[in-house]
Amino acid sequence: MSKTTPATLALTKAGIPFTTATYDYDPDADRVGLQAAEAMGVSPAIVLKTLMAEVDGKPVCVVVPSDEEVNMKKLAAAFGGKSAHMMKPADAERLTGYKVGGISPFGQKKPVPTAIEELATLEDKIFLNGGQRGLQIRMKPDDLVAALGGKAADLIR
Repeated sequence: MSKTTPATLALTKAGIPFTTATYDYDPDADRVGLQAAEAMGVSPAIVLKTLMAEVDGKPVCVVVPSDEEVNMKKLAAAFGGKSAHMMKPADAERLTGYKVGGISPFGQKKPVPTAIEELATLEDKIFLNGGQRGLQIRMKPDDLVAALGGKAADLIR
């Protein structure tokens, strides 16, 4: 497995400190983030999942702990919109350039506005997808927010 992806290249170019971790990706797992946390032996609260959604028809990126669910009303409100829904997997892959199960908020083909669940910013270090199934990036939450130009918001139920 290559540890060089558009995500790792984007972070390196931006001078954002990170490390990588690998795990055995299970394509049959019901919830990829929970499977990643279990495989790495860490709490699911610090393994964040990257989701692609639409708010009022415009694409957005959402980063939340893998053991949580996004509240669509809160997501819409975070972007000043009225309604939100999850993007279809094929559309997410086309927009980001990544395969579902390997979508990273970094190095996407077409960058979109990003929101990060505020509880995740309280952790010392977090993991998130490195742009490839089975590859995780470990970094400080403040660096995540800064690198994405994103905003922390209450996004979960």
